[in-house]
Amino acid sequence: MIHVLTHNILPVFAMLALGFVMGRTGTATATEARAINRIAFLVLQPPLIFLLMIGLDLNGFDIGALALYGGSQVVVFTAAYLIARHLLHREHLESWLLGMTVIFINSLLYIWPITLLIYGQDAALPVTAIVAWDSAITFSFFIITTQAMAGRVPPVQTLIRIARNPVILAIIAGLTINLTAFQTPEPILTAARFASVATAPLTLFALGVILSGHLLTPSPTVVTFTALKLVAFPVIILLGMATLLPGNPWQHLFTLTAAGPSGAMAFSLAMLYGVRTDAIAPVIIWTSTLSLFSLAYLA
Repeated sequence: MIHVLTHNILPVFAMLALGFVMGRTGTATATEARAINRIAFLVLQPPLIFLLMIGLDLNGFDIGALALYGGSQVVVFTAAYLIARHLLHREHLESWLLGMTVIFINSLLYIWPITLLIYGQDAALPVTAIVAWDSAITFSFFIITTQAMAGRVPPVQTLIRIARNPVILAIIAGLTINLTAFQTPEPILTAARFASVATAPLTLFALGVILSGHLLTPSPTVVTFTALKLVAFPVIILLGMATLLPGNPWQHLFTLTAAGPSGAMAFSLAMLYGVRTDAIAPVIIWTSTLSLFSLAYLA
């Protein structure tokens, strides 16, 4: 456990921690971090997702296990939204994004690199499947619904913005190439690989700087959603797999992934649409910190 923590998990977490420390000491500013995050999101992340999509071995996916994971996300998200909206009395869009913090894992930029370091490319296939699912389905769902519910532009303009989103375009392009078996020219692949390697460290660093400006006070909302993320969601996945798919070899890595920290995209969407972040940001910070130990144990 100590070896996994020090050799595989902490080196990845270090970029987020470095950003947090530099933000708190004033060495890096939130303005600089937002610029870095924007470039990482618009320029570097699409090539990473594109490479992921074209390289997927869709025939190797356990569709039953993936369907169970997706169904669990729906159930847990619904419960989390209702808790935020009706028990904690948060606003509708904030409740929507708080629900997202529970089921949308920092899988692409955090869990995936860690599992590749520990298990290698082939053995990490279950995590790759979740990364593909969350990138293509879960993330797209929240981009589309949040933008639609924000209601600041006409529906037609909303659709145009969604159609121009570089992440969604990368998903569509990558899946199309994968399904048609089109041979992507090698120079394009080289350029995508060159750009994509900077995505995770830059995004985690920028996230750390931005989150450093938020209070870490564990309010009832923060405690509730941190617990839902780190305890309730992985337990639901574990029990669901053990009950409905007993002995499934994907159970361990599905549980490991579910125990990961909240993805930063809920925070990014909140900033983009003017949703309060006094609960969303601390949930991401606390889950990122506390998950160090649970991930080391589960790995």
